[in-house]
Amino acid sequence: MTVTARRATVDLLPEEPTQARRFGKARGAQAGALLEDYVELIADLLAINGEARLIDIARRLGVSHPTVTKSIARLKREGLVTSRPYRGVFLTEAGRIMAERVRARHRLVVQVLQAIGVPPETAEADAEGIEHHVSDVSLHAFARFLKGLEG
Repeated sequence: MTVTARRATVDLLPEEPTQARRFGKARGAQAGALLEDYVELIADLLAINGEARLIDIARRLGVSHPTVTKSIARLKREGLVTSRPYRGVFLTEAGRIMAERVRARHRLVVQVLQAIGVPPETAEADAEGIEHHVSDVSLHAFARFLKGLEG
């Protein structure tokens, strides 16, 4: 790499506090994404089956039963779910609110991706990751963009 190319690369780096804040935000989003995926899936299972059993959660997320048990314990500590012996997992009011918020973000991201020409199946798959990391500022911009397409 030439000296000029190295300087150009260094010039692209943000200031340390800015970069640290960005990486911190990404780490926080990754941690929250897991909770959001569980809550959203539990809401879907409750709507379709009337219950969300650990075995169904494990199968749909492609993880082991012990992994689900550990995650459900965390969701309980966070006040997002409750469980009853032999009855599965249920969302608290806070869990229902989170599930609705995540679902709305997902739908908005899918709509934007499709509006720019992404095929539906790809848009759905990509939205699964994006929905957890997109900021409220970007979500509002997405909504304005879509509204502009309508009018």
